Formats: sequence, structure tokens, C-alpha cells
Amino acid sequence: MTQPRLSRRGLLGGSVAAAGAAGAFAAGRATASEPDEAARAASYAFRGEHQAGIVTPAQDRLHFAAFDVTTDDRDELVALLRDWTEAADRMTQGGSAGEVGPVEGDPLLPPDDTGEAIGLPPSGLTITFGFGPSLFDDRFGLADRRPGVLRRLPHFPADALDPATSDGDLCVQACADDPQVAVHAVRNLARIAFGRASVRWSQLGFGRTSSTSTSQSTPRNLFGFKDGTENVKAEDGAALADHVWVGADDDPAAGWLAGGSYLVARRIAMRIETWDRQPLADQEAFVGRAKGSGAPLTGTDEHDAPDFNAATGTVTTIAPDAHVRVVHPDAHGGVRMLRRGYNFVDGSNALGGLDAGLFFLAFVRDPDTHFVPVQMAMARSDALMEYLQTTGSALFAVPPGVGEGEHVGQALFA
Repeated sequence: MTQPRLSRRGLLGGSVAAAGAAGAFAAGRATASEPDEAARAASYAFRGEHQAGIVTPAQDRLHFAAFDVTTDDRDELVALLRDWTEAADRMTQGGSAGEVGPVEGDPLLPPDDTGEAIGLPPSGLTITFGFGPSLFDDRFGLADRRPGVLRRLPHFPADALDPATSDGDLCVQACADDPQVAVHAVRNLARIAFGRASVRWSQLGFGRTSSTSTSQSTPRNLFGFKDGTENVKAEDGAALADHVWVGADDDPAAGWLAGGSYLVARRIAMRIETWDRQPLADQEAFVGRAKGSGAPLTGTDEHDAPDFNAATGTVTTIAPDAHVRVVHPDAHGGVRMLRRGYNFVDGSNALGGLDAGLFFLAFVRDPDTHFVPVQMAMARSDALMEYLQTTGSALFAVPPGVGEGEHVGQALFA
């Protein structure tokens, strides 16, 4: 008989052990300021019209992982997605990854939950799944269902991509307001996948660099500037329909993706030390905004529209290569993205500098129109590119939400 599943919220006491990198990341909880209690108590439904973790108000912590499917059996892949769905449904509500729980099972068997989230509330955990282009090869009979725009992103000028931290068959994005909760989610999904899929690469993030709701203030990136001022917000249904959600008629081969989106993931290293030596006026000229207020150099408020025709003397106030001008929607036919990026600091690099930067995440309706042209323009002419280098890149199709009794991506396999 299946035992009742155990809510981690109902367990008390005891020391909590976490192994390896996951434990090192989560250990920051002991020294960092504790998350707001209301944020930690929040929970978001896993099932719904769209997957959570897209328009959900961006949480403070991230654990992202890309997986390679190691089985060639279609039924095993479907079983994995079903198992992941059930585990995600439980964990996002504050429950354990398995039906039994971390301490309730047979003591002679490994527990079906690793236990480092015992006693922790949901912390706004969202788990979002995506499918990479490589999933649609000849292994699972999915080639004719691959969306036309789902292919490896171009190699943009100045990219220095590491194949070991790029691409992947599947992805999992776990966001939460407690780092240990986010790590717990990915750790347990990787455990559940054993024998069917393995982690290809992963990234930990802190400090969201975009707001996805009008209730949130604009955060700052590691250059110290406000980031994502013009981001698509959850409250703007028309913008979501135009720029984020895949339409039913967008691709005849990919009707299963209607109501979903495409996720662009880019690991962007920042040359922190070089940037820190630049004068404030130069930093603001490179970005095209005031560092303090976030206002465009032609305005006084963060949300003032930039005036790209304004001049200071004989030159435009916002330089031709300023970031805000190069990537502005007006320069790209009005297309916009919903960004959910995070800062990262992964120790030091071989030269002794910080291995730090932005883990860029963006949800778009069509990467060919909403991301590739913008990134190409940035790579070719943005003043910030002197201080940035992309080392990892991936694109995933994010299926629509999961209904009761369904598993993630079910329509793809129907």
C-alpha cells in the first residue's frame, strides 16, 4: 500500500545535510539575510494553462539544469516526464519529491526524497520544463513534430561557447525564494531521472535581474545598473499574446506547443574588474541610462521613453552604440521579450578574476524574430560587448501548462 505523502512543512527539528555543490550553494542561507516570510510561505500551482515560472513574479534564486536523455526507449522517456510531473506537483506545494517522503519509508531502502528541504516552506518554488532541438532526432519518433524555429542558436560574433555548458535534450528551471528549496528540486529530479537522463550542465543564480510583475521593482545586475526596465509583465495580456505565447497557427508541425513558449538561455560572463575601472560617465554612456535612477540619459524617470533624436551639442545624447538604443524595441520592429535572468558568481577564473556575470533567460514567441536579430545587433555594435562574453547557449521549447491527470509535454507524444 502506498503510504501518505509527507509534507516537508510538517517536519521539524534535526540538522539537514546537503552534499556537494548543492550543499555549498544552500549553505549561504545561514549567513545571508533570510527571505521574506511571506515570500517563503507562498506557493504556486504547478498545473494550469501555462507552466509556472514564466509570468510568475520572479523569485530571488535559481537552479537551472540541462539534461541529456540516456535511454533510446520512447516509453521510458514518457515515463520520466510523468514521474517528473508528479514530483514537481508535490514539491511546488511544499511536499516531498516522492510519494513516501525522506524519513517515512523502509529503512533498508534509499528514501524517495533527499531530505534537505525537511521543515522548509514552499518558498514560491516553480519548476518549468523545456525540450531542446536534439530531443527531436531519430531516437523517439519526434522528428516530424519539431517546430521549424527550434534549432541550435547561431554562433554570434564574440561568442566563446563551451559545448559542455550549451544545449541539451531537456531543461529544468527551478526558481524559489530560498536557495535550498531550488537546489532540492533539481537534485531530486536528477535522482528520479537516473538511468533515463543525466545532467549535462547546470547553473545556480541569485538576485533576479528582471521583474515579471508590475508589483516588483526593477533589480540591478552586477554592473550596478537597473536591468529589464522594459520587460514584458504578467499583467500585460496583450503583450504576452504578441511576444511570449506560441499561437495555435504559428507552426503546423507544432500544434502541441500552442500556449507554450521558447526559452533562450545564455551564460554571459562579465569582465567585472575592467568595468569597475571605467569612469561613471563612460559607464552611463555605454548603457544609455543613469546608474542611480535608471532613467534614460534624455529623461528623469526610469520609465521615461528614450529620445533617440535628442542631441547634446553636435552629438546625440544617447550614443549610437549605447545598449538602450541597440536593443530597444523601436530598432527591431517592436518585438519584446519576457526576461527572467539571474546574477551568478562561480568563484574565480584562471586569471584570478571573478567568474561572474548574467545567466540570461528569456521567453519569446519566436526566437527567429524576437531574439536572434536583437542579439546579432548587440554582438555587432553594442558598447557593452567589450565587457561581456557568452560562454554557454541553449534554446528550448517550453510546452504549455499541464492539466489534471496529464504529464508535461503530453500533447507532443499523443
